[in-house]
Amino acid sequence: MTTAARNIAILGSTGSIGRSALSVVGESDGRLRVIGLTAHSRLDDLCAQAKQFQPPWLVVTDADQAAKFDWSEKPAKSQLLYGQDGIETLVGQPEIDVVVAAMVGSVGLRGAWRALEAAKTVALANKETLVMAGPQVMELAKARNAKILPIDSEHSAVFQALQSGRREDVKRVILTASGGPFRERSSQQLAEVTVEDALAHPTWSMGPKITVDSATMMNKALEIIEARWLFDLEPDQIDVVVHPQSIVHSMVEFRDGSVIAQLSPPDMKLPIQYALSYPERWECPSPRLDLTEAMQLDFEPPDEERFPALRLGHEVAAAGGTTGAVLNAANEAAVQSFLDGQIPFTEIVPACRSVLDGHHFEAKPSLEKLIELDGWARQEVTRWVCT
Repeated sequence: MTTAARNIAILGSTGSIGRSALSVVGESDGRLRVIGLTAHSRLDDLCAQAKQFQPPWLVVTDADQAAKFDWSEKPAKSQLLYGQDGIETLVGQPEIDVVVAAMVGSVGLRGAWRALEAAKTVALANKETLVMAGPQVMELAKARNAKILPIDSEHSAVFQALQSGRREDVKRVILTASGGPFRERSSQQLAEVTVEDALAHPTWSMGPKITVDSATMMNKALEIIEARWLFDLEPDQIDVVVHPQSIVHSMVEFRDGSVIAQLSPPDMKLPIQYALSYPERWECPSPRLDLTEAMQLDFEPPDEERFPALRLGHEVAAAGGTTGAVLNAANEAAVQSFLDGQIPFTEIVPACRSVLDGHHFEAKPSLEKLIELDGWARQEVTRWVCT
């Protein structure tokens, strides 16, 4: 008996996660079928993907770009939608089983939210969804009986390791960090970092924003917050360890002292496929770990003096409320200011700290309030940069 294909929509199909997800689809022997793809402005790439996978739906979030683009190569069967309304229409389609939330930044929250409202399984790569609105998102998923399956390699590793024991026996989770390109640089050397330096990640191939986050270790700060809500942990149950080889993707320690880890070469296709195939495991196109070859796995504590973003992550995970939305938006704006040459690398985290400390905290904000604070925090970073 053949199993029906799982129908998926990919929000952010032209980004690094979206492209890897389509690679997994292409290797799935028909077990995965693309129903919808979305992109912001890489419309040549979107059109090429549509020609290959023939989805019924395409969404372009930049309507101005869409209006200027030549769509003559678009498959006739692919209906074109625009903007946030288009994304919400797509993820509400009844035939969709899984929505891959791979848009970068806070813009991904609404799509993931609408997918959960429609009781879809959300394969979550957009960590900002839980950083901004963790309690609200998890409450919505529970109310709609919707699943959230992590695509981040670290959270996928935790998710897999948690299946080795009872949740009440979990002592802590340990998120691993590559340390980025500046793990061994002094504070003085960090002050001289260029954009080109920051975008040269030693292990992973990612977009510019995520790559800079890895360099500041803000990505790990955001992952601490995400893990706190996704796995219903107390903030002091989440630790970070630097592991430059990026082979151990994260670990779970149980109360008896057993530590369960998930290991694999650094390739996003494995955690993506696990989220799309769950609870099954399929043959995967990602590289295999060859334990017959000699290798060395190193672990060291992170230096929070040189990488103070980690402190912000722990603080926000403990405080909750409006802090996640403010930190996330401030970081997005500060990273863009760095990429634009307006501030040095070492000012990204201080800008976030300043905006976070200056906002009016609310313990139980509405979704509308969080979105309002997202805009406010970006404006505050602009003011901070200009002073």
